[in-house]
Amino acid sequence: MKILAADTATRSCSVALIDNSDLICEQTLISGQTHSRHLMDMIKKAFDLADLTINDLDGFAVTIGPGTFTGLRIGISSMKGLAAAAGKPVAGISSLKALAAQSSFSGHVCAMIDARRGEVYSGRYSVSASGFNSSIVKQESAETVMTPEQTVSRIDEPTLFIGNGAFLYQQKIKAILGCLAIFPSLLQNTIQASTIARLGMEQLQKKYHTTPHPLIPSYIRASDAEKMRSNR
Repeated sequence: MKILAADTATRSCSVALIDNSDLICEQTLISGQTHSRHLMDMIKKAFDLADLTINDLDGFAVTIGPGTFTGLRIGISSMKGLAAAAGKPVAGISSLKALAAQSSFSGHVCAMIDARRGEVYSGRYSVSASGFNSSIVKQESAETVMTPEQTVSRIDEPTLFIGNGAFLYQQKIKAILGCLAIFPSLLQNTIQASTIARLGMEQLQKKYHTTPHPLIPSYIRASDAEKMRSNR
């Protein structure tokens, strides 16, 4: 099953192509520029490197959040457009679940993405990691946005903290949890499109996919514009 996946949920922009358990190619860029400057060029390069066209694909996958509002809109709209053009299904993947799935860790995982304003988007998972196609990720808590202190307040067992939010608040987490807090290598804190592709493939194989039209971002926190409207 050939899947094109993209992640634009955070500062990094990542694109990958997989064919079942084989990773064909993957690109990840952190430039500080809007993802709209690079995403479609990265997708074209992936097709060129793989010598494939959009018609060779079986489906698409993209992160739906949480993450930056603009980044999510860029990724989702781009993949929806490609999926509609190809007439193929597209899977929406939680950016927090993706971080947990790529942790190469068996046990309790808390994925954290920087939400700014001193808060993090977070989700807690139980992970059994045993290979590209066989890691099992079970969600243990709802995805939330709160301070790092609130996020870790009820954790009382060894837990891996992963994501740019975990890296940003690593010292604070260590001060609260001590030896219960475990951290991965720095590279694992960046969402990898190959993980999105693998999770998307699992979704599509189980037919738990969405069609292009209903695919919407999972922001968790209301945007500033929405808050202004609600306060009027």
